[in-house]
Amino acid sequence: MTRPQHDVPRRAGAPERLSRMIRIPTVSAEHAIRGQEPFDQFVALLRELYPGTHRVLELERITDLGLLYRWPGASDRDPVVLMAHYDVVPASEADGWTHRPFDGVIDGGFVHGRGALDDKGPLLVILEAVEDLISSGFSPSRDVYLSFGGNEETYGHAAAAIARTLKERGITPWLVLDEGGAVVDAPLPFVAGRAAMIGVGEKGVATFRIEALGEGGHASAPSGLTAVGRIARAVHRLDAGTFRARTTPTISRMLALFATRASGAGRLILRLLAAAPPVAAAVFARLGSEPAALVRTTIAATMAEGGSAANVLPARASATLNVRILPGETVAGSLERIRRRIRDPKIEIEVLEGSDPSPESDPDGPAFAAVASAVRHAFPDALPAPYLMMQASDSRHFHRHCPDVLRFAPLEMSTAQRASVHGVDERVEIASLERGRDFHIALLTSLPAEAGARP
Repeated sequence: MTRPQHDVPRRAGAPERLSRMIRIPTVSAEHAIRGQEPFDQFVALLRELYPGTHRVLELERITDLGLLYRWPGASDRDPVVLMAHYDVVPASEADGWTHRPFDGVIDGGFVHGRGALDDKGPLLVILEAVEDLISSGFSPSRDVYLSFGGNEETYGHAAAAIARTLKERGITPWLVLDEGGAVVDAPLPFVAGRAAMIGVGEKGVATFRIEALGEGGHASAPSGLTAVGRIARAVHRLDAGTFRARTTPTISRMLALFATRASGAGRLILRLLAAAPPVAAAVFARLGSEPAALVRTTIAATMAEGGSAANVLPARASATLNVRILPGETVAGSLERIRRRIRDPKIEIEVLEGSDPSPESDPDGPAFAAVASAVRHAFPDALPAPYLMMQASDSRHFHRHCPDVLRFAPLEMSTAQRASVHGVDERVEIASLERGRDFHIALLTSLPAEAGARP
């Protein structure tokens, strides 16, 4: 087995390769409209852009949208799985993009376009590292799998099939690493410097539909509470206080770690919050937005339906609820909590889909240490910190049978860039792509030969 140093020669042209990826509109929500062709084009593009990877790694198509690459190592025990997804959410230039979302424009030191950060940029830096390592003659100490899904944005059935396939083959990864946190500036008030936020768990996700029946008729003569009114009252009752605030051990640990980066009163405040979880829960809940989402199950009405004309009272109305479930709670428990808050027997509640929160991986374990070590190589000034991921990722399909599932995309993201994910003007800095590739070089060349060892 050849083990090169971390300074593996870098191929030129990574920004252009990402640009070409962005130009293929792999919008999973529009699969029924666009068909399979864009997704097959993307797979063919990967073969063209990364010839060494496709010469050495074994590619298996799992479902129409799942790609599972196996890089044989010195041992096939306790492999590593590096994950990403190549589908994206919809985007329209009418929303006010500076550059058209599927043009992949390279400008001002950035690659612009839908998927630059979520998740074609993170996918690219994995493949850049693998291709460069193969060119240098490297082979890994253990098998490495690349798991790329094409429908993460629409539940991730491809990743679920890949996870199920590995389980059926008796393969239990030592580490699964997927998208999630990133390298950010000033992660909390009072905290100086940068942090690499490594998700050790993620909230569960569920979609509920509430539906009410009422008496239809002409809008000129309404009688009593209409179906629309009943749904509106229910949504109003499902406010931010629907679920109680609670600080998980991961958040307490994160606060204690950040206290070491703070000074003066900020250090004392963070230490207090770390030592007193009920106080931290109350403070974060009052802050609202992202801080509040760290300490409670959130609920948001995202769609509403009812009525066919402006002057007709609908006999049926409904609303769709998106719920992100804090560890320690469940889909079933959330359903009962919503039912109690609505307090209306004439409203039916249906679970459209749901998955419970993931178990939390050990931030003191060797897998976390391997990721943290690679962070320190690629981003020397960033403090590796565990956190709870609020969004859902494809990795949730692995965590039921894999002990260490971590969520970290090795890219730098400003506040504006994080807001552009699923928003307008998504873009990634070219220099960040280079450091992301370096992260994976460091990780892959430092994997311990034994599962329990540290890098």
